Amino acid sequence: MPRVVLASGNAGKLRELEAILAPLQVELVAQSAFDVEEAEETGTTFVENAIIKARNAALVTGLPAIADDSGLEVDALDGHPGVRSSRFAGDLASDADNVALLLERMQEYPSDGARRAAFRCVIVYLRSASDPMPLIASGSWHGRIAHAPSGADGFGYDPVFFDEQHGCTAAELPRAEKNRISHRARALAELLPALKQHTDGPA
Repeated sequence: MPRVVLASGNAGKLRELEAILAPLQVELVAQSAFDVEEAEETGTTFVENAIIKARNAALVTGLPAIADDSGLEVDALDGHPGVRSSRFAGDLASDADNVALLLERMQEYPSDGARRAAFRCVIVYLRSASDPMPLIASGSWHGRIAHAPSGADGFGYDPVFFDEQHGCTAAELPRAEKNRISHRARALAELLPALKQHTDGPA
């Protein structure tokens, strides 16, 4: 079974990607298993940061690497927190810290119509650190910011991201359903056909 390093130590992200990539029959291993230090995300866009992270993981491990850079864009906040979603409340912020700051900033936008938001995801696959042609895919998931956290599953901003079609937050969705409709799932669905062309999956 081919091994691919995930350029992240986020356990929630690893679970999601393992489930979505299951048809490829690859062994996805978090970079923390190789003591890979987090790459400094110096890019100004999701695609730049995803490439930075994938190259770092591939360089250290010598394995093909997959990385995503994801974030929450809120219309009323001019697209913020965007690429700084995981560091919205500071470089050492927890998910709870970020959610609390977001809800504080959204207090002046009480109507549901003013709370539109979208999760964005860019996923990059590199065959090696020097791969000159990374595979790149993107996906979006539209919703709005809830007035208070709800739900115990998921991670990041999931407890306050309300999906209007399902009538609940991302943290309240069954995991299989979230893996079907999320921004990350949509990006991977776009990426999978290209990955399959790499000799029965990534190699």
